[in-house]
Amino acid sequence: MVDFGYDVSDYRDVDPIFGTMADFDLLLEKAHERGIKVILDQVYNHTSDRHPWFLESKSSKTNPKADWYIWVDGEPGKPPNNWQSFFGGSAWQWCEEREQYYLHLFAKEQPDLNWRSPQVKEAVLDTIDFWLKKGVDGFRFDVVNMFYKDAKFRGNPIGEDGWQHNVFNIDRPETLLVVEEIQELVERYPDRVTIGEVASPQGFYAYLEYTKPGRLNLAFNFEFMNIPKFEASLFRGIVGDTERIFRDLSWPCYVLGNHDTKRVRSRYDGKDSIERCKLLATMLLTLRGTAFIYYGEEIGMEEAAIPYEEIQDPEGKNLWPEKPGRDGCRTPMQWDASQYAGFSTVKPWLPVNENKEKINVARQKQDQNSLLNHYKSLIELRKGSSVLKWGRLQVLESSREVFAYLRFESGKRLVVALNFLDEEISAGLKLTEKAWVLHSNRRNPGEVCSLQDLKLYPYEALVLELS
Repeated sequence: MVDFGYDVSDYRDVDPIFGTMADFDLLLEKAHERGIKVILDQVYNHTSDRHPWFLESKSSKTNPKADWYIWVDGEPGKPPNNWQSFFGGSAWQWCEEREQYYLHLFAKEQPDLNWRSPQVKEAVLDTIDFWLKKGVDGFRFDVVNMFYKDAKFRGNPIGEDGWQHNVFNIDRPETLLVVEEIQELVERYPDRVTIGEVASPQGFYAYLEYTKPGRLNLAFNFEFMNIPKFEASLFRGIVGDTERIFRDLSWPCYVLGNHDTKRVRSRYDGKDSIERCKLLATMLLTLRGTAFIYYGEEIGMEEAAIPYEEIQDPEGKNLWPEKPGRDGCRTPMQWDASQYAGFSTVKPWLPVNENKEKINVARQKQDQNSLLNHYKSLIELRKGSSVLKWGRLQVLESSREVFAYLRFESGKRLVVALNFLDEEISAGLKLTEKAWVLHSNRRNPGEVCSLQDLKLYPYEALVLELS
């Protein structure tokens, strides 16, 4: 693998390093017995350069699959346009066999499929149907907004900051049409879900566009991951914009982190990093919409420092040291304090973080006040509350360093108040009712509070039920 399996050489089989299709079938069966859904990550913007489709496509210009990838005439050393790979350098690679360039928005070993070929679309839809018939519960579609590129291959504009603006290589309107075809196929099967990774400079508007009726069910809202400071106003602004733009047109989908960005605990590090993580967990699991938790967030895993010689990420290899890559957020899950953290009995793909003895599941299970138990209690609260699952959301007026909002549904009301400071402050709510504590990292459930003069403890994350 060049890019952690995002370079697919066979869409209908399991890489032998992970097991067999029989293993997958057993996993699916046992997961369903336990009420667990299985969602596959599918990569249809590009394949591996070892995929049989690409081997045929590059063999000659007359091969039946000649147009399954994006080929453009040119001369060695003179790419067709200025498009850049997201892993650095030109997005075009010269191929001696065809004496043409092929497009790769990522690594050169990941040639982009040509979605303008009807045969490509048919092959991908047939592959999706293959997995649906197997019984998978849905799909996460990788860089779904990049399927189509400008048919004229116009060069991208360069901004005043000197950076290339991705205009003609992503977010083409034709992509929305094929998304609708994909959704129509998936909806033939009951209780399936589609999730899009929409990595777009258009942000909220792109998330909305890809999740309008007839399109994907969800699109990750990545805006929390771009916040540079731990400030209430920044989080308040993102939630407010999401509610204003989405309205009833789409369903929000929030994440704090993923496999492409620095771990949230390290992003907002400091002496109170665990309390900050508890606050963000409370926010994530009480907002309107679907919440995704990246593995390790529930125990506060930190970004690992990966030596250059152990880097696996092509981004890190190509852009070191300006960009050390994404390996630091992809290290093995820390289950316990053993040599390989309970993840494996042999040396894993990436090194285990050195802090595994302090940060692991086994240790936090024993601590009632741990981050893990904080997450578990929040999930229990959310699952038992129709207001948190389906209720509407209204951002409330509050003190500057407090982010507060109202959740309401069928006459039931909850208030969430989050103090982003490490000191006690007034919540500044314009409400006068009394309320009962449902959940807090600083006080006991059932405690009665007056909203009119409510004070919040340092980094308190408070969920209240109004009378």
